[in-house]
Amino acid sequence: MQTRNRLLDDLARVATGALGVAGGLRQEAEGRLRQQFERILANMDLVTREEFEVVRAMAVKAREEQEALADRLAKLEAELGKTAKANSTAKAKSGTTRRAAKPKTKAP
Repeated sequence: MQTRNRLLDDLARVATGALGVAGGLRQEAEGRLRQQFERILANMDLVTREEFEVVRAMAVKAREEQEALADRLAKLEAELGKTAKANSTAKAKSGTTRRAAKPKTKAP
C-alpha cells in the first residue's frame, strides 16, 4: 500500500512541477506579447483619448451650427417665396407684366 502512496505522491509532485512550469511559460508568453503589442502601437500614428474627445466636441458643435444654418436658410427661402408670390400677384392685378425682349438681329 505504501508503494502506491509513494507512486501517487511522486506523480503529484511531477504534476505540480509541470503546472509551475506551464504557469511560468504563460507569464513569459504574455510578457512577450505585451512587448510586441506595445512596439506595434508605438509605431502606429494613433491619437490620444483627449485629442479624440476634443475633435469629437468640435464635430458636434459644427453639426449643430450646420443644422441651425439649414433652418435659417429654410426660413429665409420661405420668406423669399412669399415675397415673390405676393409680387407676382400684385403685378397680375395691376395688369403689368414683364415681357422678354426680343433679341436684335443684324440685317444681312
